[in-house]
Amino acid sequence: MENERSPTAVDIENDGLSREALMVMNHDERINELERKPSSFWNRDSEDVLREPLLKLRSRVNTTSQIAIVGANVSAIESLDYELLENELLKQDWRSRKKVQIFQYVFLKWALALLIGLSTGVVGFFNNLAVENIAGFKLLLTNRLMIQQRYFLSFAAFAGCNAVLATCAGVLCAFVAPAAAGSGIPEVKAYLNGIDAHSILAPSTLFVKIFGSIFGVAAGFVVGKEGPMVHTGACIANLLGQGGSRKYHLTWRWLRYFKNDRDRRDLITCGAAAGVAAAFRAPVGGVLFALEEAASWWRSALLWRTFFTTAVVAVVLRSLIVFCRSGNCGLFGKGGLIMFDVSSSMPAYNTPDLLAVILIGVLGGVLGSFYNFLVDKVLRTYSIINEKGPSFRVLLVVFISLLTSCCCFGLPWFARCIPCPTGIDEECPNIGRSGMFKGFQCGPGHYNDLASLLLNTNDDAIRNLFSSSRTIHEFQISTLLIFFAAIYILGVITYGIAVPSGLFIPVILAGASYGRLVGRLVDMFLGNASSLGVGLFGVLGAASFLGGTMRMTVSLCVILLELTNDLLMLPLVMLVLLISKTVADCFNKGVYDQIVKMKGMPFMEAHAEPYMRQLVAGDVCSGPLITFSGVEKVGNILHALKITGHNGFPVIDEPPFTDAPELCGLVLRSHLVVLLNGKNFMKHPVLNGSEILRRFHANDFAKPGLGKGLKVEDLEISEEEMEMYVDLHPITNTSPYTVVETMSLAKAAVLFRELGLRHLCVVPKKPGRPPIVGILTRHDFMPEHILGLYPQLIFSHKL
Repeated sequence: MENERSPTAVDIENDGLSREALMVMNHDERINELERKPSSFWNRDSEDVLREPLLKLRSRVNTTSQIAIVGANVSAIESLDYELLENELLKQDWRSRKKVQIFQYVFLKWALALLIGLSTGVVGFFNNLAVENIAGFKLLLTNRLMIQQRYFLSFAAFAGCNAVLATCAGVLCAFVAPAAAGSGIPEVKAYLNGIDAHSILAPSTLFVKIFGSIFGVAAGFVVGKEGPMVHTGACIANLLGQGGSRKYHLTWRWLRYFKNDRDRRDLITCGAAAGVAAAFRAPVGGVLFALEEAASWWRSALLWRTFFTTAVVAVVLRSLIVFCRSGNCGLFGKGGLIMFDVSSSMPAYNTPDLLAVILIGVLGGVLGSFYNFLVDKVLRTYSIINEKGPSFRVLLVVFISLLTSCCCFGLPWFARCIPCPTGIDEECPNIGRSGMFKGFQCGPGHYNDLASLLLNTNDDAIRNLFSSSRTIHEFQISTLLIFFAAIYILGVITYGIAVPSGLFIPVILAGASYGRLVGRLVDMFLGNASSLGVGLFGVLGAASFLGGTMRMTVSLCVILLELTNDLLMLPLVMLVLLISKTVADCFNKGVYDQIVKMKGMPFMEAHAEPYMRQLVAGDVCSGPLITFSGVEKVGNILHALKITGHNGFPVIDEPPFTDAPELCGLVLRSHLVVLLNGKNFMKHPVLNGSEILRRFHANDFAKPGLGKGLKVEDLEISEEEMEMYVDLHPITNTSPYTVVETMSLAKAAVLFRELGLRHLCVVPKKPGRPPIVGILTRHDFMPEHILGLYPQLIFSHKL
């Protein structure tokens, strides 16, 4: 398991060594000391750690920041390096590039953005097409049997279809790609923050995400396909931006430009935005979602490229929907891809309406924060079940499927039959799959309003709740209460099972139901004093619950406006989102932030914790620090790579090459492995950089794509070669980011996140000391590490 931290200062003190004593050791002494007295960190049984089902219980605190729950498994993680390296090899490559190569690079970036938009749009359309047809067939069969009054057979067909589809989704997630379970937005958010967890963007994850989402949504689970579309878009971008694969012989000379974390991050940001655009037909909302929620780092060029990608998605979806309107797509709904048109109701409002809107905002904040609390508890419980093995994950999926089927089919029996309203264009009761007037067990001229919500696709249920074009009495108050309670509970217990499951749709359904309920109560008590329709109250309820759970404001506002095609709702949506987020923030964090923390991912927040202002950068530097000379013995390098998991090593030039020791820069583990594999060694410690520059190319040190990169275990170094030397100057990043040891830890944390760093060198303030004090990595900024070193800060941390 790779990591990039040294043992903590507490570990060193327990071994009887001081940090100062280790800093003045020479390289060989430090290596020997590490072997002779390994710290408690290195003695940790990695297999026992990886079996831990929960990372945030008091007895199971992840203090290493090197493992996280990915899907249903606990996996090793490492950081991504978004820093732009500057070593002699790369500088030589930049100087040798011609104008045509620069044009190729820029052209390929835009071409890949185009391909990401096209691919994500097609996949989003395919998801909707498949879900509508599979779920439509199931609901038509159920409805046909209900008309024939074959009730038990109807339930058997309904539950059986759901169970089969749920089993398919569960088997794919449990056995093929566990990382595809859940929404995927927390994992994408963590990746863009600089955390690389195993398989979260792998091709197998993409495959399972697409088909698992189709099966899961068609199975009637209270989940959405919109959240997984963000993960799908990111996986597509990662696949296209891999720069080819030597393993699968898919290489192209031009694609070498993208073999780095920095360019892949930009492409995956475009993919996440494209996923939202494909899910909601909201191109501008997709850009704002990536800016507000997903990405931790942004720049103007990325904004322009992301906007282009989402525009391509919108064009693709529009073209395919027009094609489907001619009846070529089976049961695919008219218009397709959720578009909840409520523009027929003019949003005129007065003081009573504003008071009702404020009430909806407060309700959304309270209910949303409680929803997040329950989701956190359920996920922790499911982690214990999921760790027992794939079979238990599938059994849990089947159990939740049967429970959902029983609720959706059983609850409408408690609703009374309602006479069909007069003066409507739609048939009542509906004979087909869609519609607001489901007959269920009712006779001619009557319909079951609860069945119209529960025995329908999620998209059609939302359209019914948002509808304002008919009389306000289609859904009784008791129906809305039962539906809200059912969706609220089922949404909580469904998220976390081994199927791709989004939170957007369950939250919209629950919010729209209590929003419409408030609209009914306002109409009941105020009558004509209210100017807003119940459908508009449903939209505001959905906005409030989304704000209360996800804590987004600008992006959610735009997504809802693009969903409903009603710009006149903007002031009310803004008001309700601000209120719900403010109220919910008083209780806990957003649902995605909670999931990232619960999974143990070392996420760097945008702001520094207050207790960090009481410390300086030098206070959290861990030792022993392993450094290399500019011309280092091969045996020392190989030995250090084998006994540590560090991914960055300081390079220090020492006499006779300089008058006094000075920091030359930082060299990466992956670069050292490639250099040692090339075996360009010398018998004597002399500068040999020009020979290395002639023998190697910058592309040799690029990050591998889908193929497996070189590992230390792959090296074959003879005893004779162990005594030889190698010049590290050509591959050393001569301009690493450094901070003085007296800099505030809070200031260093903000710098670390905003620059997307993996290593931050800490240098001494006074001369006459070793040229580097230590290296700060992501782990050193984690509360578990800092509060472990300074327990007295725990009280201020809680405040």
